[in-house]
Amino acid sequence: MLRKTRLFTPGPTPLLPAAQQAMAFYDMHHRTADFKTLLSKTLADLKEFIGTKNDVLILASSGTGAMEASVSNLTSPGDKVLVLTAGKFGERWTGLAKAYGCAVEVLSAPYGETFSLDEVKAKIAGAKVVYMQGTETSTGARHDVQGVAKLVRAEADCLLVVDAITGLGTTHFDVDGWGIDFIIGGSQKALMIPPGLAYCAVSEKAWQRMETSKNPRFYFDLRKERKSQVKGETAYTPATTLIAGMGAALTHIRQMGNGDLVEGRKALIDSAEMCAELTRVAALALGLKLFAAKCPAAAVTAIAVPENIDSSVLVKDFRESFGAVAANGQGEMKGKLIRVAHLGYYDYLDTVAFAAALEQVLSRAGAAIVFGTAVKAVQEAYSQKTAGKPELAGVKS
Repeated sequence: MLRKTRLFTPGPTPLLPAAQQAMAFYDMHHRTADFKTLLSKTLADLKEFIGTKNDVLILASSGTGAMEASVSNLTSPGDKVLVLTAGKFGERWTGLAKAYGCAVEVLSAPYGETFSLDEVKAKIAGAKVVYMQGTETSTGARHDVQGVAKLVRAEADCLLVVDAITGLGTTHFDVDGWGIDFIIGGSQKALMIPPGLAYCAVSEKAWQRMETSKNPRFYFDLRKERKSQVKGETAYTPATTLIAGMGAALTHIRQMGNGDLVEGRKALIDSAEMCAELTRVAALALGLKLFAAKCPAAAVTAIAVPENIDSSVLVKDFRESFGAVAANGQGEMKGKLIRVAHLGYYDYLDTVAFAAALEQVLSRAGAAIVFGTAVKAVQEAYSQKTAGKPELAGVKS
């Protein structure tokens, strides 16, 4: 049987064909006028995609590289930092901050949940930086970035850093209006290209902090990158083909908005929100429980499997039977969750395909499944949601 590979994972995500073509044919040297033009345009488009007037940088690394840069550039040994964590990626902030000698205050919420603003307020005093996720990819939970930002703004010498690696392109952020000082994205998420690029927007307040922070940095010295990238160059050898792909992806998103990149970004987010909602509908129709039911993200949905079924079995069957790659739970949740993403080059029909395959793998694992239950629920919910809204249904006027 022919099997088409489908990525349902929260990174890497399905590749945009136009970006694949751009990467396949790009062979320019990085110290040429042509590359300078490409990099300058891509940085300008990234500003619109993120929704900021702050300086934006592209780094040849995974998103974790930009996370580390936000610690090494913004802190000094002994600084109090507040880490808000409710999953594996929140815990990564703790490890990074400790590696650079920070005095780490941790506010934890159980996996699948989020923290209250009262808890944040009680711990924020004296913190130089607050580190958090926009979306906790390991659990499918969404955090209240706007609420936390308001608390940070009340602290004169505190910065807010947000890992929005799966949040950008799936969640609405008002970066400048809320006062996010450092927001991080990754190429392999909503921008629909392979892993290898991190990008970030940095506030003027954060740039000022870098002049006094004492932690060591070299490759990730963002001051050097800022100085180079405003001239259309990079401090070190860039990932030229990935930047070509990123440029093509941003052009595609602009086309989604009929020439307006901000509108294209909104359409991309609306698509993710809709696919996430329909996935939740499918899971509930099958009698499954949503892991982050009170604070669900649009980037990824975590579904708790029946107690007598190991999600590792489901993930394996997805891959071997259908060429579909879904994500298992991470850490202590391995074997208990199946995670499906709704990022970037992913649409309604992908959601239908996931729902149909989910019925099959659950049935083979021993669950009592009536075939068509999840698919029917998705179809009905989609019809109701898009009634009279051609822009959501993808219909061109």
